[in-house]
Amino acid sequence: MPRRACPRHPDRHPCTCAMGNLYRFVEPVLLFLLKRNPASYGYELAGRLREFAFTDAEIEVAALYKTLRQLEHNGCVRSQWDVRDSGPARRVYTLTPAGEEHLDEWLAVLRQISASMTRFVHAATRIPPPETAA
Repeated sequence: MPRRACPRHPDRHPCTCAMGNLYRFVEPVLLFLLKRNPASYGYELAGRLREFAFTDAEIEVAALYKTLRQLEHNGCVRSQWDVRDSGPARRVYTLTPAGEEHLDEWLAVLRQISASMTRFVHAATRIPPPETAA
């Protein structure tokens, strides 16, 4: 973890902000959220994304919508405009059967990554300190 103070999380050290972007992991979280809460608006998804994000770095809204568009292009998500309420129309996203299959694929990959990370952390924490020269 970075040893410098984090401007986003000054009271929550250490944080992962300096460890690179994990935008590709937005996809499985969105698929999961749509499976759990069908017919969601982008704004709702953005709010719930933080709960399951794999990093404590801020996920940009542009990355969320870019991922939703890509998922829709690939047939994993379907969207339509909701014009029932007064006010501006909002796009509603739903998960397709292909999206459920893609979520299952992601879960298999994430299980493997999780097991690999667990092995790494376990091994790295058991390394004895180097012997000092006398």
